[in-house]
Amino acid sequence: MTNTTASLAAIVAAAIVSGAALTVPADRPDPQRQAGKSPVKVFILAGQSNMEGQGVADLDGKDYNDGKGTLNALMRDPVGAARYRHLKDASGRWAVRHDVWVRYKPEQGPVKAGPLTLGFTPYAGRHHFGPELQFGHVIGDALANQALLIKTAWGGKSLYVDFRPPSSGGTVGPYYTRMLADVREALANLKADFPSYDGRGCELAGFVWYHGWNDGCDPQHAVPEYEQNLVNLIRDVRRDLKAPRLPVVIGELTGPWVTAPGTWADLRRAQSRAASRPAVGGRVVFVETHDFVRKPEDSPCPGHGHHEFANAETYYLVGDALGHGMLGLLTGKAGVR
Repeated sequence: MTNTTASLAAIVAAAIVSGAALTVPADRPDPQRQAGKSPVKVFILAGQSNMEGQGVADLDGKDYNDGKGTLNALMRDPVGAARYRHLKDASGRWAVRHDVWVRYKPEQGPVKAGPLTLGFTPYAGRHHFGPELQFGHVIGDALANQALLIKTAWGGKSLYVDFRPPSSGGTVGPYYTRMLADVREALANLKADFPSYDGRGCELAGFVWYHGWNDGCDPQHAVPEYEQNLVNLIRDVRRDLKAPRLPVVIGELTGPWVTAPGTWADLRRAQSRAASRPAVGGRVVFVETHDFVRKPEDSPCPGHGHHEFANAETYYLVGDALGHGMLGLLTGKAGVR
């Protein structure tokens, strides 16, 4: 048993003792089977609203710019449709992938747990998605193991206050604490969430951080501290989960403001510098995403710049880049595609 596996066993035991409970929505896809082998590889996907998932799959009408920039629109485009073919099955329904599981506990409402597909977002139904969708396909294609993606993301939360790690001093952020609690609860409830889990163990395999908007709105306090706070977050998460060599992917703050000088560029540089700081001890990669932003007029929600205009291509490409960044760390081949 590896050290990481042993530490996870302790986390699971502690969570079981605490009596963690959950509610699973009745409309989740039937897990049916554990399609990948054990141990289950566990990936934590953390951040704020853009990690929650704002990409629009199939909504249209005047409230969604007549469906421009949705996943359905992308799949109807003969030029790029092949890229997205795996997201629907032979009957034209959204594909369900059983070798990748997802668990997401929104700010409000029941836990969502099941095999990878659309709908693991704060919204009802399966009309939205986040980076987890294509991230899960990249990881699932590369691993023979069953994978579990634990989403720990909540909208409007800063690293400066809400996710503030213990090593940064001051009051520990309530969402730092909640993030760890969600991970422990998920591991303690593997069999309840995924009845086909074979009980043969799991390994913490990676941590993804996709975040930045709220700190960028506070140039006086949050931006100057962002680099050190992110270094502290990485170190504290590794310490508190007893995974000192946990691979970490930092997703660049995306959005139309990122190419402009000033605050947003400073925050992006802070993210990049944090990844290369000796204090994080390696196994950390910064993934650029700014080229994935699409025009507001070509997107479902032109007024939602803070949510990448809800453009499906943006969220798909971000997930793809984060997945390949993680794969590079797992294989020792940075930048592998």
